[in-house]
Amino acid sequence: MVWDPKDPWSKRSDPLEDALKQAQSQFKNIFPPGGLNNLLPSGGARNLILVALFIFLAWQSVFIVAPDEEGVVKRFGTPVRTVEPGPHFKVPVIESVLQPKVAKLHRVEVGFRTSQQGRQQMVPQEALMLTGDMNILAIEFIVQYKIKESSEYLFNVADIHETIGKAAEASMREVVGKSKIDEALTTGKADLQQSMMVLLQSILDDYHAGVQVAAVQLQDVDPPEAVAAAFKDVTNAKEDREKLINQAQGYRNDIIPRAKGEAAELVNRAKGFAQARLNRSQGEANRFLATLKEYSQAKDIISKRIYIETMEEILPNVEKVIIDGKGGDRLLPYLPLDRLSKPAPKPAHEEPTP
Repeated sequence: MVWDPKDPWSKRSDPLEDALKQAQSQFKNIFPPGGLNNLLPSGGARNLILVALFIFLAWQSVFIVAPDEEGVVKRFGTPVRTVEPGPHFKVPVIESVLQPKVAKLHRVEVGFRTSQQGRQQMVPQEALMLTGDMNILAIEFIVQYKIKESSEYLFNVADIHETIGKAAEASMREVVGKSKIDEALTTGKADLQQSMMVLLQSILDDYHAGVQVAAVQLQDVDPPEAVAAAFKDVTNAKEDREKLINQAQGYRNDIIPRAKGEAAELVNRAKGFAQARLNRSQGEANRFLATLKEYSQAKDIISKRIYIETMEEILPNVEKVIIDGKGGDRLLPYLPLDRLSKPAPKPAHEEPTP
């Protein structure tokens, strides 16, 4: 068991206290009887030295952690505690503090390097990768990460920046090796980034690196310069194919609903026409049955009525004179010549033709 500073009733001694006692005994052996009092001058100079020593120890005992930092206190080189932002105390000389920027977003470049002038230069050893269908791609990307656990970040990995870069390169090679070149160049970039970020985080967690991968951004994914022109032609042809397919689908989506609408309109019109014909036929049938019933009761009268109505329909513009057959022999035929020259009046219910 190790002494816990939070448990004041612990029976085990504090290592710091043991070290102080040991140092005190060594000082007693070194200095003569009387201790430091015999070495320090007397009077005001002695008080001045003591005040200066007290100020120095007080200044060495206080430290302030910034809001974007986290303090890691070391004792004899070993981390003993982690403190939050704000003022804190430490044991002078024996304890020291490291204050990493936990809120800062760190950046690692893989496959290229950016110079101080802002120019990007490809690193072929990192950028050139083999795809699953045996093609070569030059991939440049950026890894952004934050500090998740300060003590692990500071003490578990010697060069965290270099480690993240190598792990990111290995992760990208594994993910690209499982993908086809078409996916990496076109529609599969988002999946490539996500899969690579998950794999990289798993590797760093196994290292206990104390970092959290925030994002993976593909800067450039291109074939090698020697075959770039051929790949560009293939890519342009695929883009043209996709464009034509999209145009055809757009035309299909436009013409099919329109044709369905016209077909539905024709069907509805046909149904309406059929229903109208059916209703009219039903009405004519009912009328015929009613006429037939009356005809069976008075055949001569109904026959003459039907004859007269038929003549009116056949000769609508001819003036007609009905003469009883029985008295026709006693009548003098009369021909109204003055009326024949005038057109017959039209029925009131008919509208004039345009």
